[in-house]
Amino acid sequence: MADPQFSVAVRNAILDIIEATIGANPIMRIRTGAAPANTAAARTGTVLATINLPSDWMLAAAGGSKSKSGTWEDISADAAGNAAHFEIMDSTGATCHMQGDISATGGGGFLQVDNVVFAAAQQFTVSVFTLNAPGS
Repeated sequence: MADPQFSVAVRNAILDIIEATIGANPIMRIRTGAAPANTAAARTGTVLATINLPSDWMLAAAGGSKSKSGTWEDISADAAGNAAHFEIMDSTGATCHMQGDISATGGGGFLQVDNVVFAAAQQFTVSVFTLNAPGS
């Protein structure tokens, strides 16, 4: 059976509640290696970078899509390595609410950065981060 379809209003509400549930000032970490099996599993890989996201870290949902708000960057990466996955934690860093893959800009990853090969103390910028609601 095919998945149900939702109105744009419902799709936008789904996306906006994701941001509200994660809360203001979440912490994003960029890590090496494969992501854990799910968000409740023990975190894996080396932390390459940590970004304290802004209070209003996503734009309002429109058309069933929601993108990052403002500039997401780290002026000094924590370690060297190849970026492979990200995690978005609550503001305390205790609970992982979201994780996904990373690619270089234009590479099709859920999260895209200007360069996936990190050097310690390197500056980098998240170029693309967009959530799309199911049911279109």
